[in-house]
Amino acid sequence: MEYNNQMKNRVKRMEGQLRGILRMMEENKDCKEVVTQLSAVRSAVDRTVGVIVSSNLVECVQAVEASGKEEEELIKEAVNLLVKSR
Repeated sequence: MEYNNQMKNRVKRMEGQLRGILRMMEENKDCKEVVTQLSAVRSAVDRTVGVIVSSNLVECVQAVEASGKEEEELIKEAVNLLVKSR
């Protein structure tokens, strides 16, 4: 699977958020602020997983004819990937 710039930028933003959280912890910021930022990162990770899995699902469906696998099998693989991410 090819990861586009949008996907990579999402991960880079999360990386920046995590660095900010670490800085907040080093500065002994209020725990509510830290937890709020951690929740935002978790949400961003979940959304990114969704984008990647949905893109993978599209590629899987498009590859049905080329691979010889049945469409249902490929869709199950994509859904299992999503479930595994939880």
